[in-house]
Amino acid sequence: MASYLVTGGAGFIGSHLSEELRRRGHAVRVLDSLVTGKMRNLEHIPGVEFMQGDVADLDACRRAVEGMDYVLHQAAIPSVPKSVKDPVTSNRANIDGSLNMLVAARDAGVKRLVYAGSSSAYGDTPTLPKREDMPTRPLSPYALQKLVAEQYCQMFTDLYGFETVTIRYFNVFGPRQDPGSPYSGVISLFATALLAGRRPTIYGDGEQTRDFTYVVNVVDGVLRACEAPAAAGHVINVATGGRISLNELLRVMNETVGTDLQPIYQDARVGDVRDSQADIAKAEGVLGYAPRVSLEDGLRATLAWCREEYTAQKV
Repeated sequence: MASYLVTGGAGFIGSHLSEELRRRGHAVRVLDSLVTGKMRNLEHIPGVEFMQGDVADLDACRRAVEGMDYVLHQAAIPSVPKSVKDPVTSNRANIDGSLNMLVAARDAGVKRLVYAGSSSAYGDTPTLPKREDMPTRPLSPYALQKLVAEQYCQMFTDLYGFETVTIRYFNVFGPRQDPGSPYSGVISLFATALLAGRRPTIYGDGEQTRDFTYVVNVVDGVLRACEAPAAAGHVINVATGGRISLNELLRVMNETVGTDLQPIYQDARVGDVRDSQADIAKAEGVLGYAPRVSLEDGLRATLAWCREEYTAQKV
């Protein structure tokens, strides 16, 4: 049994990581400010130690890493629109918080830190699929902040010998993704609209494409990155390797829900990437990773959860 600190562990992806770690019998400590995370995401998981604190507070980071073998650093403000509107606040969380966690984990003798990177770092480079050795071209403060933090991770490995791995996420979706915010992932927003009988909003013409990745696949990749011998110091894509347009996604979701609601098109948002698709060859070779859940199966599971949530809210 190993000890894991999950920063942002009361959030969407962090709570799924915590749940799987506990299922495997590991000790889990969560550090979360509860600004975006929710305690209800952890209530069903027995044996999780919770610490409320902000990763932008170095002392909180030092307390949280004490006695930990691994750190899964998920804490962030994960929103392009929020970062465009308020770059200072997102910088504090995404860069200052990440540097604090690296310093605290290094000083505490943690074995390895796995960082939640973002495919937004690639920007609108025209080549598809996106490979880890491609030039980066961030289009938003959020994308730049995630890129700077992953460069800090690589520097800590090269300069201090502290093992880090960056996993670049591609449009992760699944149960417990907050549908109540305009900054939520498009799948949760589509699901909420369809279940309520409302036409969903698409920013742009809907032909932009994404490599939507069910959260179970991301959890598998992150946990493999904790122990894969050759992963230290690397940036690795974890996704499905496919892509689908938002128009086609909505068609599939309409079909699954049993609705036929057409979208409301609005102007494309500043900072949004046009097309995104991951090359997952490095994850396959270094981590032994392969997607476990297809887009279609993930959508069904997510929509079932959203339906339960929507029904419960109406009672």
